[in-house]
Amino acid sequence: MQPRNYLLYDVFTTTRLAGNPLAVVLDCDGLDVAAMQAVAREFNLSETVFVLPPDNPKHRARIRIFTPDYEMPFAGHPTVGSAIALAEMAGEAAGIFVLEENIGPVRCAVSKHDGSTFAEFDLAKLPAQLELSADPEAIGAALGLGPHEIGFENHRVSFWSAGVPYVTIPVANLEAAARIRLDNQAWSELAPRKSEWAFASPYVYCRETVHHDSAFHVRMMVPGNPSYEDPATGSAAAAFAGAMHFDGPTDGVSQLWIEQGLEMGRPSRIRLELNVEGGKLAAARIGGHAVKVAEGRLFV
Repeated sequence: MQPRNYLLYDVFTTTRLAGNPLAVVLDCDGLDVAAMQAVAREFNLSETVFVLPPDNPKHRARIRIFTPDYEMPFAGHPTVGSAIALAEMAGEAAGIFVLEENIGPVRCAVSKHDGSTFAEFDLAKLPAQLELSADPEAIGAALGLGPHEIGFENHRVSFWSAGVPYVTIPVANLEAAARIRLDNQAWSELAPRKSEWAFASPYVYCRETVHHDSAFHVRMMVPGNPSYEDPATGSAAAAFAGAMHFDGPTDGVSQLWIEQGLEMGRPSRIRLELNVEGGKLAAARIGGHAVKVAEGRLFV
């Protein structure tokens, strides 16, 4: 039995016991997929990262990301959390390196300011719009909302993926966002699938925010039995970068902050940076802070 060190981080926050918790298991060379899945189920967090030697020696590490039920090709808070964990372990106040994920190489940049560590990563895949056949009113009804509460300005229900697909659902205001209740049965009858065993999740957003420096307030529900809410979802923010075309972004670089997790008592802040050229999205980055909560040894 080879003891393996692990770290627990709260991601997309500078405050412990806020944001999205993440387990990072180190030194995983020799750990097979079945064991990784079992360990992820043991931690029972939304995602657990397993750190392996990189295939390309110029890269920092290969990481594999597991939910309690399946492996992910890519996810945002595991990427940010892993980048910060590896940089802090190396004693680096700043650095740029590549993490190998199933989606491909992901370039990360880490920096420290005022005692907090921030990481951002380039999207390995730009968001693409997918076909959505479900009626927007039916989607709203599956969330407990009426037709008049779905959509605002030019924004409408759409389906996007930057590695993981999400149904992006604009709602009228904070009051509507707060009343969302996912009807699993109704959602399973209309939602597109993201895999053979899982439906795409609804990513609900509105322009009205709690914090003055946030551009959007969002919530993300994971359908299932039982369903649950995610406090911070970087892969959904990556998909949401595609939905930003409803705003008709101007050429250049823009940054905006997304607030999430407030309804469930785990407030999170995600930074989305967009590079627009010729009216089209040319590149995007997801960023946020993370703070270490615990560390230990895993005997598997």
